[in-house]
Amino acid sequence: MKLFSVVLFVVLFQSCTSQIEKINGVSFVASGDSIADIHVKPVKHINANYASLMPFALLKAIDSSNIYYNSKRQWFGETDEGLKQYAHHLRNNGIKIMVKPQVWVWNGEFTGTIKMTNEKDWQNLEASYSRFILDYAKVSHDLKAEVFCIGTELEQFIKHRPDYWTQLIVEIKKVYKGKLTYASNWDEYKRTPFWADLDFIGIDAYFPLNEDKTPSFESSMKGWEKHKPTIKSYSDKYKKPILFTEFGYRSVDYSAKKPWETSHQEIGVNMEAQVNTTKALFETFWKEPWFSGGFVWKWFHNYENSGGLENNRFTPQNKPVEAVFKHYYTNEE
Repeated sequence: MKLFSVVLFVVLFQSCTSQIEKINGVSFVASGDSIADIHVKPVKHINANYASLMPFALLKAIDSSNIYYNSKRQWFGETDEGLKQYAHHLRNNGIKIMVKPQVWVWNGEFTGTIKMTNEKDWQNLEASYSRFILDYAKVSHDLKAEVFCIGTELEQFIKHRPDYWTQLIVEIKKVYKGKLTYASNWDEYKRTPFWADLDFIGIDAYFPLNEDKTPSFESSMKGWEKHKPTIKSYSDKYKKPILFTEFGYRSVDYSAKKPWETSHQEIGVNMEAQVNTTKALFETFWKEPWFSGGFVWKWFHNYENSGGLENNRFTPQNKPVEAVFKHYYTNEE
């Protein structure tokens, strides 16, 4: 009887997840400008059905405890006014929303290393982060955003203050009634302690696959073999679907070696590498019933001036890989 119950649960879980609309998303970059419906048409053109909107907060240093947000000095798209305006036009065009508030540390230091040196500063950081995230949880509730992300790549903050995060999730659920996730770094998700309290296991999926100058589709598929079983095991363990809160590859040599690398160093442009690695990711995950989809990093509103054949950044815009997204973002189950 016990074995039958387990099997029945697994079947029901897989059945339910297979019926959930796949999230074919773009990470819609905040800018200094407002947007109009014309800026959403290219999103529709690749068959995307979701956009991640990212209001930002600022932290002066990794050991600073005061978070600043919704300032007139920020870009329009990074504020709550910009969030609402972007969401309005995306909604008008049938695009669903994940709100993903993020912290930016001045000088671009990695948010995963944010850590205080004394109890007073920890408490101040907690109070400051709570104001930030709960304000946007309320805005997300008012917008009827389908998904809300409670944080992005904050491993040390979570490691040292796990009780705070457990209580924060309770407070978020009081004001926001949609689906919740957290964007863990690719090498962090196995140590994130609160997946049972969320709806998706969120991963920023910059997993290293190989060290080839031009990674082939076949070598990239093989590279996923060392990661995919562990990713699936966390879905099985928590009975939660996996969501790639960010994913993508630069159009650059060695794109699969350290996919998280964001250096502006002008190394070789390589469109083939971006196409092969992207196709391998789709073929590895997109048809799995335990996988909910993801948000490509990143998509700019001024489509005509974004990406292009000389651009070695992440965006797929105006590059051969854009056709790969259009093919797999078919919205077909």
